[in-house]
Amino acid sequence: MDANEFRKLGHELIDWVADYRERIDDYPVMSQVQPGEVAEKLPAEPPLHGGGLGDIVDDLDRIVMPGITHWNHPGFLHYFPSNSDLSSVLADLVSAGLGVQGMSWQTSPAATEVEDVVMEWLRDMVGLPDAFTGVIEDTASTSTFTALLCARERTSGFSQNRGGLQAEDAPLVVYASDQAHSSIPKAALLAGFGAEHLRLIGTDDEHALRLDLLERAVDDDLAAGRRPCAVVAGVGTTATTALDPVAGIADLCERRDIWLHVDAALAGTAMICPEYRWMWDGVDRADSVVFNPHKWMGTGFDLSAYYVRDPEHLVRVMSTDPSYLRTAQDGQVRNLRDWGIPLGRRFRALKLWFLLRAEGVEGLQARIRRDVGNASWLAEQVVEAPDWGLMAPAPLQTVSLRHVPPAMAGDEEALAAHNAAVVARVTAGGKYYFGTSLLKGRLIIRVSVGAQPTEREHVAGAWAALREAATAV
Repeated sequence: MDANEFRKLGHELIDWVADYRERIDDYPVMSQVQPGEVAEKLPAEPPLHGGGLGDIVDDLDRIVMPGITHWNHPGFLHYFPSNSDLSSVLADLVSAGLGVQGMSWQTSPAATEVEDVVMEWLRDMVGLPDAFTGVIEDTASTSTFTALLCARERTSGFSQNRGGLQAEDAPLVVYASDQAHSSIPKAALLAGFGAEHLRLIGTDDEHALRLDLLERAVDDDLAAGRRPCAVVAGVGTTATTALDPVAGIADLCERRDIWLHVDAALAGTAMICPEYRWMWDGVDRADSVVFNPHKWMGTGFDLSAYYVRDPEHLVRVMSTDPSYLRTAQDGQVRNLRDWGIPLGRRFRALKLWFLLRAEGVEGLQARIRRDVGNASWLAEQVVEAPDWGLMAPAPLQTVSLRHVPPAMAGDEEALAAHNAAVVARVTAGGKYYFGTSLLKGRLIIRVSVGAQPTEREHVAGAWAALREAATAV
């Protein structure tokens, strides 16, 4: 493709994306295709001769769009939001057009230095102290895995340079709440701790980790000759946005010399508003922190913000130094290949820079407050409605609820089937997309407010749809 063809088709595709965003609420939120339906529209063999992209827009409409679930739809109330502000879309275009490989400072100095600056901006925006240094990773899953690798090496005195965990006399142990995201057990397993040395600690009535149970587990492991290595504290857990007691966990970690990693994948964005920072009180004493601007904030997927207190330790764990990667500037600059698992790095920082320039701190704060306010309004409606109940506090933008017809009270199997049917009926209508989750053995309806175009009218419409479906099923 030459520059002229690129220019012509690029304008057409920009118009196509803009048109899509303007009429996104005309689509059913969840894709209606059946398995294999998209694949059947594609040729069985790759094209032997290039035919250009002249009809690509028609093929996008015919093949791709039926198979898209619309995460930026005002009726998207499932999972956590994955907003992709149009400013971030443009940044992705620029990044791809430049084709930057930012593995070291020399390979594109702007890729490193823009990231340095915007990560400092972001750190200050959420109230983290200057002691933390940030780096962009792809997802919180990768960031948490990186944190556990760093914890492992600190506790073991860099066993990776000897025989690894297999040569250690005492097994290392990782702790998290039983409401922790699935990425945390996965990271513990991949980091070599083993399932026998992962402790999922019980939670209280608000689904936050119980400090007394954590301390008991740590003491039991010490008494048995095991070595407590890391605690992962959740701020805004996935099922209910529960808030683990970070300050109390930090006290324990300091006394026992345990690595503290704070997983605030969604909730970290809320900390742009100072009135919500009580939710992670004590985070300033963590060893590492992660949150995802690609969720609620609006930088298009993928962009995870990982902050560490001791960057030298991170680099020591992660660095590689073959001769073909060395440059004259080593020692004067950050080579971001040494700050995470991948060698290659895209110019992701452009997405954050574009978004912050477009919306500003005040614009982001206004949107966060809007979403928290809409979720709070919904929680109030649920509390006041007969036969409906909240299943957890709603400190942020996610409301956990269920319908309890009097005839089913106490019958968890019947209630699970009934509430699943309610969600299925609403989702089948195409206007709203909800999810369910299991919370300590009970199926709940989970309403996650936070898509950029979602206003009070959409939340009110979703609540009306839930009540109507509950009556119908």
